[in-house]
Amino acid sequence: MRARGFRTTLRPLAVAATVMAAAGCVQQVGGIAQPVRAAGADGYADAERGYGYNDNRCGLLTDDSVQSILAADDVVRPYSGAVCQYVLPRGEAMIDATFAWFDSGDLGRERALALDRGAEVSDTVIERRTAFLARRDITGSACAATAAAGGGVLSWWVQVRGDGDKSGDPGVDACLDAQKLLSATLRSDL
Repeated sequence: MRARGFRTTLRPLAVAATVMAAAGCVQQVGGIAQPVRAAGADGYADAERGYGYNDNRCGLLTDDSVQSILAADDVVRPYSGAVCQYVLPRGEAMIDATFAWFDSGDLGRERALALDRGAEVSDTVIERRTAFLARRDITGSACAATAAAGGGVLSWWVQVRGDGDKSGDPGVDACLDAQKLLSATLRSDL
């Protein structure tokens, strides 16, 4: 009998201790999330980081990861160097993707160039970095996602060849694909 009374008393104490411990772990912090900033030419913490072609990777991404991000059936990289070009079939559509890293580039200059070329430019934030999307749907759905990083500028350009309705995927959004590639690049570790 006595043991039963002990367990009955112990259970509420254990529950109370658990509730108090959980309440003590909850903490709300005020403020607004800010872009990554630190010392560096562009004000970003990774000013010394390189994003160029290295170890058979472009923008720190392997060919397989580019294929996976774009949900493509296959991947071919016909050129690697100052820029990396990819050709990827996805269903009936053919996708062209190009990665570029200008190690001493300027985001404002790239934005001005996109506007000069007739792109529809919209500002955005990708992985806590100031960025922009530049859409030019001339020969299919086409878009570049560009952000400051590594002391320079990173850009992924994606084009789905032909008309979206003829590509077999009328919901094609090259800007979404470009954003996914840029986001993955900014999250990558060396």
